[in-house]
Amino acid sequence: MSVQTASRPGSTGASSPAKFRTARLQTPNTGRRSRRSVVLTLLMGLVLLYSLAPLFWLLVNATKTQDGLLNSFGLWFDADFALWDNIARTATYDGGIFLRWFANTVLYVVLGAGGATFLAVLGGYALAKFDFPGRKAVFAVVIGAVAIPGTALAVPTFLMFSQMGITNTPWAVIIPSLISPFGLYLMWTFASEAIPTEIMESARIDGASEARTFFQVCLPLLTPGIVTVLLFTMVATWNNYFLPLIMLKNPDWYPLTLGLNAWNAQAATAGGEAIFNLVITGSLLTILPLIAAFLLLQRYWQSGLSAGSVKE
Repeated sequence: MSVQTASRPGSTGASSPAKFRTARLQTPNTGRRSRRSVVLTLLMGLVLLYSLAPLFWLLVNATKTQDGLLNSFGLWFDADFALWDNIARTATYDGGIFLRWFANTVLYVVLGAGGATFLAVLGGYALAKFDFPGRKAVFAVVIGAVAIPGTALAVPTFLMFSQMGITNTPWAVIIPSLISPFGLYLMWTFASEAIPTEIMESARIDGASEARTFFQVCLPLLTPGIVTVLLFTMVATWNNYFLPLIMLKNPDWYPLTLGLNAWNAQAATAGGEAIFNLVITGSLLTILPLIAAFLLLQRYWQSGLSAGSVKE
């Protein structure tokens, strides 16, 4: 009886050496995982520091006066806290032109980025869910357009718009912003995976038209992709500099990028006033809407990261 008890798999004498060997073999792997985690954590910390350092510098220096900006340490606050005064002066300087530039930028984003997102959603949905002649050729054109930088098309676009007589108008900035090859490609690939064909067929069997199927059935499924394309086009339009530079001459139609650059270059002109503190404060105010947009749309954006990861 005692022999049988000693030979049972669940006895302490038979299992302890096996457990000890297993633990001894697993110890080096656990150590390697810990070392790798420490290295990755350090790398992510460096990336985070690299990303946040300019924002911290911008926030710190937006609290300084013009003299404090030039006579204090750049990465720490000055004795004179002038953030609110800088914001008030930025909004009222030169007749409040900063507010006009801000409104122009919002106009370009709403019409340009919003229109580009809408067209990308329509085009991506059609290319993903409908079969028609020339579909592969369209795919090749879209991929080729993604590879072409926007700056390469700026000068030909300017020459074409100058012949049409629409340069130095808001349309010269809005119309080119309506085309987003990357947004179209992104919506194409997202719609291919996010919308099951069976759902569309069920809606058609129930008598829904193609428009109703798109707006009531498919569009809610495309929300994460729409938000992603909207964020990309919004950032691109908000930070657009080269296209407005060659299209616009009237400062009243400048976006924030051109306007702040004009303020920055003012110190180099004869008799110009150096207002670097207002330029920095204006830059801080410029990025706040982008930060707010990312924070508000984050939950819609992240909700699509796991789409298609589970199959039944």
